[in-house]
Amino acid sequence: MSITRADTIDGLVKGLAVLESFDTERQRLNATQTAERAGLTRAAARRHLLTLAHLGYLETDGSYFWLSPRVLRLSGAYLASARLPRVIQPTLNRLAAETQDVYSAVMLDGDEVVIVARGAGPTPTTRLLAYGMHLGARLPAHATSTGRVLLAALTSDELDIWLAGRSLPRLTPHTTTDLADFKALIEETARQDYCIASEEHELGVHAIAVPLRNAQGRTVAALNVIVPQGGTQQQTDRVVERLREAAAELRSML
Repeated sequence: MSITRADTIDGLVKGLAVLESFDTERQRLNATQTAERAGLTRAAARRHLLTLAHLGYLETDGSYFWLSPRVLRLSGAYLASARLPRVIQPTLNRLAAETQDVYSAVMLDGDEVVIVARGAGPTPTTRLLAYGMHLGARLPAHATSTGRVLLAALTSDELDIWLAGRSLPRLTPHTTTDLADFKALIEETARQDYCIASEEHELGVHAIAVPLRNAQGRTVAALNVIVPQGGTQQQTDRVVERLREAAAELRSML
């Protein structure tokens, strides 16, 4: 959505930029670091930090600031009110109980994908890694199976816009970083209607994803599962079929 300059509240834009400056790489920031990350002057960053701390969204020791649990009000409100995660969750729970694997429903948000629903069996067969496996986690779209499925749903012009001037960071020795190779992978994903990404985002993580489409045929999310490495093609085919069956069940409800 685009709006006119007159309809933009600059203070809100800057305040949200300050909140988004905190991530897994930088859990604690001072005013100087926040200014660099949010593109603000140090004085402006300090005022926003102090205001957010006053409102309870940040905690501070006087020099450094970090997110407080109150921030979860924002994500909690989304999860409580958004229809898509609520519709998908029972299916994820069923799949996880049947297979003991870890399943996620993921949506595209700019350069990243975000996990909006997740299901894991009580004794998952795959190693659960701390980074990138939790609800609300944001992962680089280019290096994930879900990101590629969602990018494959874009039109050719939309994909060209997404790729324009972009560099693809190398996260592991297996990450695809060449733009031409990456575009070919997206085209392949679109043709086969599923994607496998092996250790491109994190070593030891092997994931398979399929698109989740609504009743009108528009891709609204991606469904993926983390599976053990070294499986046969027959095992992979069974996983893809299981995901597709689940996606077909959900289609009329999305």
